[in-house]
Amino acid sequence: MAEKRDYYEVLGVSKTATEDEIKKAFRTTAKKYHPDMHPGDKDCEEKFKEAQEAYAVLSDPEKRRQYDQFGHAAFDGSAGGSGFDFSGMDMSDIFGDIFGDFFGGGSSRRGANNGPSKGANVRLSVRITFDEAIHGCSKELEFSFREECSSCHGTGAKPGTSPETCSKCGGKGKVVYSQQSFFGMMQNVQTCPDCNGSGKVVREKCAQCHGSGYIAKKVRKTVDIPAGIDNGQCVRVRDYGEPGTNGGPRGDLLVEVIVSRSTEFERQDMNIFSNASISFAIAALGGDVRIKTVDGDIIYTVAPGTQTGTRIRLKGKGVPSIRNKAVRGDHYVTLVVSTPTGLSKEAKDTLRKFDELTGGSLTKEGGAQTSKKKGVMDKIKEAFDDH
Repeated sequence: MAEKRDYYEVLGVSKTATEDEIKKAFRTTAKKYHPDMHPGDKDCEEKFKEAQEAYAVLSDPEKRRQYDQFGHAAFDGSAGGSGFDFSGMDMSDIFGDIFGDFFGGGSSRRGANNGPSKGANVRLSVRITFDEAIHGCSKELEFSFREECSSCHGTGAKPGTSPETCSKCGGKGKVVYSQQSFFGMMQNVQTCPDCNGSGKVVREKCAQCHGSGYIAKKVRKTVDIPAGIDNGQCVRVRDYGEPGTNGGPRGDLLVEVIVSRSTEFERQDMNIFSNASISFAIAALGGDVRIKTVDGDIIYTVAPGTQTGTRIRLKGKGVPSIRNKAVRGDHYVTLVVSTPTGLSKEAKDTLRKFDELTGGSLTKEGGAQTSKKKGVMDKIKEAFDDH
């Protein structure tokens, strides 16, 4: 039989861990290896049992004290004690406290709750342009919206009749299931499958809504998209989701924004990046250039001797904060010197003259070209010189 691992190691906590830290670690570990998440995986099943056993000891102050003193021997009888039978433990308090939301409602000690609950949220998506994301916009959306049935007023029952108490759950909206676990019999509370948690069953359904209590129809809603919104973010529209149950409030409409890419700008958080082409003359001598921003074109004065790849910062020309329009990021522009093409003979001669005046890079050894081609006599002379 394999040697048992240290309980603190199993849960991934230190020996000085608090009760809350141990509980949190157990919740994380048990969820990770729970058999319902890994059907048929024996390794996960064993790790889940191992985590249960570790928590059963470390969550109990007296058992933890014994374990800290004697280790595993404290519970197998080898340290002089009577041993400890894990299979007989009542884990209902542990799982009722920790796994209520994971196992479908928690232990029976919590009781059933079929009170008002908020309806589910509804998700839609809308595509906007890069410019609309920067400055904000409004979009009209059409979607299905469930309204209370005017015939049964939301009960789902045929006019003149009323919903009846569910016989399966006795009107509680929850049913208790017993389940054999590693530590004995456990009870889990789940939503009643017959009444879906309402505690009521409709025997004679309303003909207009077919027992649902609601009528679906298409509605149009104008949604305001705030300036500065980024791709994947959502706009929440209150009370336009699914109806609540048992008198609970409606859910919300969540509109996911999909921002189309720009061919001129790139965005990183609240900053914008772009390139701007400048002529060779302006790069060398300096001058004014027109630069495109999300707010329109601006005139920027380029300093003499500007090199290609130089990055300039346009402060406050970036993306506005989604929470405060007055706060904006910056726009960074990379200047790219444009090489002239299709030069006339006169322009080429002038450029060669300019090169001579600025260092003669064209005639230097290793340059792009030599000052003139070598004739036949020059080559013969070189041949005799070599000998």
